[in-house]
Amino acid sequence: MPPVVHAFADLTDTARFVREQGSAKRFVLVYAHNGTGKTRLCSEFKTQGQRKDDDGRTIQRDTLYFNAYTEDLFTWDNDLEKDQDRVLEFNQESSFFDGVRELEMEVKIGELLQRYAGFSFAINYDRKRQTPDGQEVPAPPAVTFFRERDTDNVPIPMKISRGEQNIFVWCWFLANVKLVLDGDEAYDWVKYIYIDDPVSSLDEHNAIVVASHLVQLFRESDSDVPAIVSTHHNLFFNVLHYELKSHFNSKSVQFVLARDRGKGRYKLTRFSGDTPSFHHIAALQELAIIAQEDALQTHHFNQLRTILEKTALFHGYTHFGKCIKQTDDDAEGILHQRFVDLLSHGNYSMFEPVPMGDETKQYFRAILSSFLDKFPFNPDHFPRGGPSAPTP
Repeated sequence: MPPVVHAFADLTDTARFVREQGSAKRFVLVYAHNGTGKTRLCSEFKTQGQRKDDDGRTIQRDTLYFNAYTEDLFTWDNDLEKDQDRVLEFNQESSFFDGVRELEMEVKIGELLQRYAGFSFAINYDRKRQTPDGQEVPAPPAVTFFRERDTDNVPIPMKISRGEQNIFVWCWFLANVKLVLDGDEAYDWVKYIYIDDPVSSLDEHNAIVVASHLVQLFRESDSDVPAIVSTHHNLFFNVLHYELKSHFNSKSVQFVLARDRGKGRYKLTRFSGDTPSFHHIAALQELAIIAQEDALQTHHFNQLRTILEKTALFHGYTHFGKCIKQTDDDAEGILHQRFVDLLSHGNYSMFEPVPMGDETKQYFRAILSSFLDKFPFNPDHFPRGGPSAPTP
């Protein structure tokens, strides 16, 4: 049977259709490549649930959402004068922070954060700031992060990385989601939960953890508030696909979003097939697509090494180099092994993604292509043309 395709003139019609799907299902999962319109679809979706007064102020809404704009609600005060007390300020004017103090969100966020990170935090709601003339004025509330305490048991402030900050914001959002699912009165306005790409900078392990945990929250709740999740992350989609198939099969629906750039139209293709069931296949898919789209970052060498090591163990080898070298004296293979050795041992973190240099990208593509040639995985799972060159 050919897949069911829904075509739309613009994102307004697309969002209206996704709303209809959300009203009928518990989960709507949307896969789309970057630049297709995922974040704009999320914005249009939440806009359709708003009612504004004559002055343009929002007086009614129905969507709790997470996207790139959510992270922009937090900004660093780096204490440029003393370079000591670095705090993460947040814009309490946003409805995202409604009830943060009264609902003891600090405790709820902390319980979630311990799943993902090894740091602690405290929120100061009553900050003051000195003006140049020495007067104290109210300052935005802020978060102080710390891992250690001094001899007087006072937290030693620290600045977390951008990726750790993203994890913290994600846990803050999840704390809001839990209140929705628990039926808290302060969140009875929420009729939809919309999540757009929460794992864009996470490695494969954390992508799996975030996806599994998200489904777990809904499994443990009796709430009927639906979730719409959109992502470009292949592994994240893969894990969600199987979690939903196992626990929300008849209550979920999955689509692939595409855009006709020439005509400005959009289509949602109903996804009903299987994705590869092993995580290393999904990770390989992701690497091949990223290599072809010229989006490689330094931490992808860590991911590639993990796949090489798993393959070597499966075939009974003691070192991943056997998956790269054709023979023991293969000069090119030795060079490629050296590249993987060196570049997978750097401090390349999911929290600090750094683009590869052009020459390094060429080596990465060569290593990946050679590996796929030597160990012929099903080519149907990978983009045509392989990882050797970026898509024009």
